[in-house]
Amino acid sequence: MNWLLNGIQTTFAELMRLFATPMFEVGNNRYSLSLIVTLVIISVAVFWVSRSLSNLINRRLLVRLGLDRGSREVVATFIRYLLTAIGFVIVLQTAGVNLSSLTLFAGVLGIGLGFGLQNLASNFISGITLLIEQPIRVGDFIEIDKLLGTVENISIRSTTVRTLDGVFVIVPNIRFVENNIINWSYRDPRCRLHVPIGVAQGSDTLIVTEALLAAARKDSKVLTDPSPRVWFKGFSDSAMLFELLVWTNEPTESEPIKSALYFGIDRELHHRGIEVPFPQHDLNIRNIGDVLQLFHPDSERATGNGKHLEGDVGSRKPAPKAPNNLTLRDMLRRIAYFEQCTDEELLQLIEYGYRQLFPTEQIVCEEGTPGESFYIILKGSVEIFSKQAEQYIATLNEGEFFGEMSLLMGIPRSATVRTLEDTVLFVIERNDLQKLLEDHRGLADQIAHKLMERQQTLRAMGLLSELSEETPLLKIRKRLQTLFGI
Repeated sequence: MNWLLNGIQTTFAELMRLFATPMFEVGNNRYSLSLIVTLVIISVAVFWVSRSLSNLINRRLLVRLGLDRGSREVVATFIRYLLTAIGFVIVLQTAGVNLSSLTLFAGVLGIGLGFGLQNLASNFISGITLLIEQPIRVGDFIEIDKLLGTVENISIRSTTVRTLDGVFVIVPNIRFVENNIINWSYRDPRCRLHVPIGVAQGSDTLIVTEALLAAARKDSKVLTDPSPRVWFKGFSDSAMLFELLVWTNEPTESEPIKSALYFGIDRELHHRGIEVPFPQHDLNIRNIGDVLQLFHPDSERATGNGKHLEGDVGSRKPAPKAPNNLTLRDMLRRIAYFEQCTDEELLQLIEYGYRQLFPTEQIVCEEGTPGESFYIILKGSVEIFSKQAEQYIATLNEGEFFGEMSLLMGIPRSATVRTLEDTVLFVIERNDLQKLLEDHRGLADQIAHKLMERQQTLRAMGLLSELSEETPLLKIRKRLQTLFGI
């Protein structure tokens, strides 16, 4: 047994001597295997400590400071690199390494970076540039070389992008410096989407415009400011080409939004009898009568030399017609201050607002709520009353309007509006009212007169006692000019 213990001790002593034997010498320092292993372990510990500490600072401190995700990642990255550098300096000093002796090694490394490690050096410098200038940040939605996705991480060598399909793509940093980048999240996340659509030749452009805008306004992810617009792009062989332009502040949802818009457009066009065409070719046959005689010798469909033919051959499909009910154009022309508008002016007017059907006894706007819309009655009638005072105020019919007092005076709704029958209203949002009044000054003057009359009526009922007695027409016009510059 003693000889076994002696053997183990001898072997252990030889191993210790082997580990402690200097393998090479740098400057005045000799490096053994045990020292190298110790340096490796300490280096791994430095990496782990720096990463853990930077993540802890990111989660605990930077989040409480209210920084966004991109700024937090930049600060945490620099902290991690700084801690790593400090840790290595401490490790080298502890190991007795004279940093001045590394000058030669740094020179050799610089030559290597200049020749053999050229791409690595480029990506390293590009990574530092991205972290300092921040043209892109973690969390940004970007597009580069047809790659569309969200930035998940920016490191010294590469950037990780997660695509819409959930695939992580590692992109070298040099590509973000040399190529054009579309950053959908830069400063303002709002972006405009283009939705092309073609309709049958001969379709009514006003009805098509109303259908496209109606589909856009029904999508909750489409912004009302800026409001949707419709462009007429031209003609193709079988279609009239339009383009719906909408704004959204969710660029990552651009494809789902387009899909939802196409579903809505299909419903609106079908509801209005507008067809989406398919490619077609017209075949014109000379001497059609002689050709028909070859197949139908007894046919009476051909007369004379075939100049007249009753049938489907060579006929063109008639253009789709508008639905039987009144179009928005017809309803607007029944309003006194729009009856002289041209089709071009009505087309612009339709872009400012939309029609909405309210059934009988439905509340349109509630007393005490903020006002965001202006209403013109296209068909039907409404009743205005005060719940607070339990008083009837007025009944408004076709061609009259309401909702201007809250919108223009900046006060909550002073009364409740309820429909007396099925009523169609032309609804104009706050941001589009300015454009409407700029194009229709007569309507602006009429609103000013009505606003003065209604304020006097409500004040007499004690519903506007908080307002001053100075509310002449001149003051209201000044208010219009202050709000809308008209």
